[in-house]
Amino acid sequence: MSTTILIVDDDPVQRRLAEATVRRFGFEALIAENGADALARLRAGGEIDVVLLDLVMPGLDGLGVLAEMRKSGIDTPVIVQTSNGSIDAVVNAMRAGAVDFVVKPAGAERLQVSIRNALKVDQLEEEVRRMRRRASGALTFKDLASKSPDMDRVIRLAERAAKSNIPVLIEGESGVGKEVLARAIQGSGERRGKPFVTVNCGAIPENLVESTLFGHEKGAFTGATERHVGKFVEASGGTLFLDEIGELPLDAQVKLLRALQEGEVDPVGGKRSVRVDIRLVSATNRSLLDLVKQGRFREDLYYRLNVFPMTLPPLRARREDIPDLVRSFCARFAAEEGKRVRSVTPEAMALLTRYGWPGNVRQLENALFRAVVLADGDELTVSEFPQIAAQVEGFDVRIPPAPGQLVLPTGAPEPVREIVRVEVRDPHAMSLVVEDTGEMKTMEALEAEVIRFALQFYRGRMSEVSRRLGIGRSTLYRKLKDLGLDEGSEEAAA
Repeated sequence: MSTTILIVDDDPVQRRLAEATVRRFGFEALIAENGADALARLRAGGEIDVVLLDLVMPGLDGLGVLAEMRKSGIDTPVIVQTSNGSIDAVVNAMRAGAVDFVVKPAGAERLQVSIRNALKVDQLEEEVRRMRRRASGALTFKDLASKSPDMDRVIRLAERAAKSNIPVLIEGESGVGKEVLARAIQGSGERRGKPFVTVNCGAIPENLVESTLFGHEKGAFTGATERHVGKFVEASGGTLFLDEIGELPLDAQVKLLRALQEGEVDPVGGKRSVRVDIRLVSATNRSLLDLVKQGRFREDLYYRLNVFPMTLPPLRARREDIPDLVRSFCARFAAEEGKRVRSVTPEAMALLTRYGWPGNVRQLENALFRAVVLADGDELTVSEFPQIAAQVEGFDVRIPPAPGQLVLPTGAPEPVREIVRVEVRDPHAMSLVVEDTGEMKTMEALEAEVIRFALQFYRGRMSEVSRRLGIGRSTLYRKLKDLGLDEGSEEAAA
């Protein structure tokens, strides 16, 4: 979806000029003739990304609009513009919450930079707000806003689940965001702000599963030097998220079933049961029903967990969400790494949208992290995603090696690498291992090139060539004969 700019100005000529400029940048434009109309549009909750606000208007002026936005909790970034460019006007606008200030008539380039900066600030601030809500257990479904119909159906389903204490089972491929959905379910229900305890069932050693989940008393077993309450007790009053639930061993499944049915747990070595009050959300990237059929998951526990199932679609099935995710990750990592990365080029965004993302959102997040770290400019281009580009038809990125570096085919022997390290000092070094087409040469062709180079480099001294290449002299002479290079050696027989 395109970025939408709300233009607020009482002057029809200025509105038309601003609208034409904004549309020329590729943005969508909405028009408001006065402050009251602008507030109505903003309060309606539409998709407005930036407000271009005139300060001087009859009735409710620009400063009044900013004040009302702050009272209503509307945090859409605002760029104010006016023909009065005094210092007092600038200071008052910034104090009122504006992110930038332009003097009419604003130049096209100046306005474009201002809009892009406002979008970047908004993305970063929203990411910070989202991280704070996640840390405080207040993440909501608004943080999962999606343009995908499939994802939207899942969110609507999860909203219903959040209104009750019903056990939820989230299914989906690894990396699709099952934990984020679980946090939104908690943050939208009556347990908002309460403990949210995550357990990765596949990462717990089998002999420690019971202790981890239900706790243990001091001295209950070797190494139990102190009392441990367990994840169920930690989550009491809040939500317990059991990820990769299908990895639990069968004996732990029996005790988990009892804990869910009775609402109490038995710590290892304990003399009495402990009452717990939890909201259970479990997740799996495998079919629990298939595991039941294979005898690897208890059928009674399956029915206890599978009360309210929902399936998160993979990222490739909701490509509409990729641009927003990319911008969000880019803003966060740029801030964390101290990089001046402002945006992603249209070509790079097209590449990221077309890729299949087998690792889903987690893979996309890691790809953006790497790209931001490696970026030299203020935009991410296709060149920052070479591994992705190599797998998408229509994109071809070859990264030239850094000075003194050259990537050889897998399996190239160390003697070959040593010769190449010498050769890369030459500006024409790439010809040693790369064809004119830009593709790597075969190992056979590479071997021939290395032998030719070694003969020239060591001035035909066969003993030295043989030693440096790590092959016997008889083998070297045979290879020279095969290559038609067995004449012209400057070394006498040794």
